[in-house]
Amino acid sequence: MVLGRALHFVFKVGDRARTVAFYRDILGMVVLRHEEFEEGCKASCNGPYGNKWSKTMMGYGPEDSHFVSELTYNYGIGGYRKGNDFLGITIQSSEAVSNAKKLGWALTEDQDGVFVTEDPGGYKFILVNKEQPKADPVLKVTLPVSDLQRSINYWSNLLGMKVYKKDDAKKQVLLGYADDQCKLELQDIGSPVNHASAYGRIAFSCPREQLPGIESQMKEENQKILTPLVSLDTPGKATVEVVILADPDGHEICFVGEEAFHDLSKMDANASKLLEDAIAEDKSVEWFAKYHVPKPSA
Repeated sequence: MVLGRALHFVFKVGDRARTVAFYRDILGMVVLRHEEFEEGCKASCNGPYGNKWSKTMMGYGPEDSHFVSELTYNYGIGGYRKGNDFLGITIQSSEAVSNAKKLGWALTEDQDGVFVTEDPGGYKFILVNKEQPKADPVLKVTLPVSDLQRSINYWSNLLGMKVYKKDDAKKQVLLGYADDQCKLELQDIGSPVNHASAYGRIAFSCPREQLPGIESQMKEENQKILTPLVSLDTPGKATVEVVILADPDGHEICFVGEEAFHDLSKMDANASKLLEDAIAEDKSVEWFAKYHVPKPSA
């Protein structure tokens, strides 16, 4: 049985400054840590790119107790083609709704007390208009699937997630590793899932000793392993070990050793300054504007 803990969802962003402003000024999140890398990740954390890139973790509190967003920025890439592979993150926060209204950010009222908005990259956020809880206000991540029962078998039977709720009429299932964690909601869309170039990745931690077993089980079950067990270095911080999987619909899943991740993910008091400096030093927007050409999309 996998002793998992929901960690974060990875978004590729083309406009780092505007995206960070959305997370900070609309959603009310803070910068938890920021890291710069000179070349591509061995586990393709930044996608299939070998260039310089950065990682910015944003959330409502420490990564040990909150589900956060990992904003991945590839230098020189201004946008990504989106598929139908991401249906939204649900957050309980009347404060976020209020912030969006005050700043004139586009909001659509989906139903009573629920608003839908998008970040600058077009990723959807569902805002429940209730007081933000002291615990983590990020309630669930919703991903589409093409065969609900097949996906339940994968996520529950193979990865050990508990089924919290199943709605046959809506073709939905809610899964998770613990009551107090962000949940994973799967929605059967009745058609193939298209990941395009903007595809994300959901991450979980588990005891490091379980990583080889997860990899071995997936091999035995003839399931897809994108990156076998590998060590990833972060300049000046802890080295973590990960296994990257893909579910039957191609959703990328990262399992990382909990012990090293605990050290890596400690909040950095200098994170906002590091991010601000990196944005100020990135002259790519000005360069493309100077020559009157759009920043290339992936």
